[in-house]
Amino acid sequence: MLPRNKPSGSRGPSGSRWQRGLRAAAVAATLLTATALPATTAHAQTAATSSGWNDYSCKPSAAHPRPVVLVHGTFGNSVDNWLVLAPYLVKRGYCVFSLDYGQLPGVPLFNGLGPIARSAEQLDAFVGKVRGATGAAKVDLVGHSQGGMMPRYYLKFLGGAAEVNALVGIAPDNHGTTLSGLTKLLPYFPGVGDLLTLATPSLADQVAGSDFITKLNAGGDTVPGVHYTVIATKYDEVVTPYRTQFLDGPDVRNVVVQDLCPVDLSEHVTVGTVDLVAYHEVANALDPAHATRTDCFN
Repeated sequence: MLPRNKPSGSRGPSGSRWQRGLRAAAVAATLLTATALPATTAHAQTAATSSGWNDYSCKPSAAHPRPVVLVHGTFGNSVDNWLVLAPYLVKRGYCVFSLDYGQLPGVPLFNGLGPIARSAEQLDAFVGKVRGATGAAKVDLVGHSQGGMMPRYYLKFLGGAAEVNALVGIAPDNHGTTLSGLTKLLPYFPGVGDLLTLATPSLADQVAGSDFITKLNAGGDTVPGVHYTVIATKYDEVVTPYRTQFLDGPDVRNVVVQDLCPVDLSEHVTVGTVDLVAYHEVANALDPAHATRTDCFN
């Protein structure tokens, strides 16, 4: 068991030129990482259905009494982000569901772009749908990137703490991001950040020090009654510094995959989409009473 890690507190400057550059960098980074994921097609949707997730006839078992809701990241969607993890959890006996959120008009496939507070309302409604279909009192949430951070708004401000047992965030931008040194160049291109931010409001919300991030973390990182796990990679090039992903609270476990498997080279996208070391830790977080050691061979 790893000791709890405290967030580093690094937030970055808040000057307007720096903010504009950061927003532009966020767009560039997420566009590049999104292209690493397979495009959503009818074939992929069929694969999702045949793999057993988003099956609203699924009834949770005594062994796994809570449905698992998967929350994709920025520029992700309900299928592409979960082509490996969803079947992995279904095979372990879970009822698994995934949603699309943060859609913008005229933008197909790439979601998680709208204002994050509004996306949290979509998550709230989806959890209600899943609970209604399965009869479960509570669900567990597993999210990647923005999908690991956005649910905290639902938990804190929309009553989600009464409906959620655990939140597992894989590479979540819990305290915003600075995107390393990339932003030092982008302020020299005035107007680019503002133009892109108008089209993708969620990116502005994810800037370290933004009004949204400040509100989200005011008064503490966690809410009572919810079990939190953060799974990070030290090679994350999008949410940086990577330790800003960590949460601080009485029921938090912060994990670095390289502490479990030193040769794990996953970065921001792959740790959430294909990393079996991270996924074993997800399974441990969902069923801590039966957790087993995670190493390079899990």
